[in-house]
Amino acid sequence: MALPAKFRQFLGMTGDLSRFTGRFFAYGIKPRYELAEFLRQCYMIGNRSLPLVGLTGFIMGLVLTMQLRPSLVDYGVESQLPAMVGIAIVREIGPVITALIFAGKIGSSIGAELGSMKVTEQIDAMEVSGTNPFKYLVVTRVMAATLMLPVLVVLSDGISLLGAFLGVNIRSVTSFTLFFRQVIDNLAFGDVFPAFIKTFLFGFAVGIIGCHKGYYSSKGTEGVGRAANSAVVLSSIVIFIIDLIVVQVTDLIGIN
Repeated sequence: MALPAKFRQFLGMTGDLSRFTGRFFAYGIKPRYELAEFLRQCYMIGNRSLPLVGLTGFIMGLVLTMQLRPSLVDYGVESQLPAMVGIAIVREIGPVITALIFAGKIGSSIGAELGSMKVTEQIDAMEVSGTNPFKYLVVTRVMAATLMLPVLVVLSDGISLLGAFLGVNIRSVTSFTLFFRQVIDNLAFGDVFPAFIKTFLFGFAVGIIGCHKGYYSSKGTEGVGRAANSAVVLSSIVIFIIDLIVVQVTDLIGIN
């Protein structure tokens, strides 16, 4: 029985992305290394994302605190608000929300940038001139995205906790030292380590999907827009899938 067209398209896309990922690892471990371009991409990706990530993190911490407070007051456990907010932000909300913002900002940017280079034949010109476009364009961006997202998540978590501290002090008075002592004392290894590790996977997924969509875009300017849009949509879906898998794995090995 013939497979549905959409399912065949999904399998084809999965195969293409798998081959693209394998090509990344094959080229990534071989010299020559484009160190200057890698450092430039780290700066561009991190610096470009930090204002939006910081603002989102601050609002997220503030709103989460204000939403949780009434429920905790009803149960008489208002004193546990800093601990609950800290665990929620560090363990799940901070990494996932930051990764989604990163996918919308950087994934679309990479897809559009490489897509425009593809349709204007700049990638073909690099091949003719003797430069390896895959190493220069793809490997550097994927590695930069993989390394920068964990840094952004750490900064976002810190800013979110500052927002949460402000949210707590809107209705009551809590010292800065007491608030963060409660947060840190209630965080365990199983809260921090899995959350930090999966940020590398999130960053890699955003980078590889954005590069794949842009590197193989076609049909002129329409293809550039489609590459940017599909990079964001697919990256967001993969982020949730990775999050689900990591939660299941860490639960099975007993560190969740």
